[in-house]
Amino acid sequence: MTKKERYRFCILYFQEKYPDAETELIYDNPYQLLVAVILSAQCTDKRVNLTTPAIFEKYPSSKELSKATAEEVFPLVKSISYPNNKAKHLVGMAKMMEEQFGGRVPMTVDELVQLPGVGRKTANVITSVVDQQPNMAVDTHVFRVSARIGLTTNAKTPLATEKQLLKDVPTALVHKFHHWLILHGRYICVARTPRCGICGLKPACKYYQRLKAEF
Repeated sequence: MTKKERYRFCILYFQEKYPDAETELIYDNPYQLLVAVILSAQCTDKRVNLTTPAIFEKYPSSKELSKATAEEVFPLVKSISYPNNKAKHLVGMAKMMEEQFGGRVPMTVDELVQLPGVGRKTANVITSVVDQQPNMAVDTHVFRVSARIGLTTNAKTPLATEKQLLKDVPTALVHKFHHWLILHGRYICVARTPRCGICGLKPACKYYQRLKAEF
């Protein structure tokens, strides 16, 4: 199977299995999504969704959050990984949003990465989810699954993975494609023991073909 055929096979499979794929983070507006994505770094979406309601109630917008201190935010995020840093990042992000962006979440990757706690992955998530921009967010699931299937080749970094995926994923599907890979990695192609027995991508998966050849 050629790489082009592999991509086509995966897209057709994902379109059927996850037609309405979207982030599993719960949010009502771009500010809430930004807070949730910052908190989600090295943390499960489930834990983030349990944490954010109290934050959104106390700090319903960047205006209120910008007036808080990290010490005040900490008790609300203490169950999240790296709570000290994330409390500082949330306050710093809100202050910059108020001072430089008029209280709005900027919608370009270059602007977003200026905000504390926002890296390229987070910026790609925000712009693709909120604005459906063709930006590919690469987290551990996307990095692992795309390499296993054979959608990427010798991609050693998230940026290299992003660039390779963008070459072959149709522009109109980029904002969905990373959700497809995330869901597949979260529930089927898990890190330690991938559930190949129930995976519909076996005919296109290089990892499975190698596995099969060993037996």
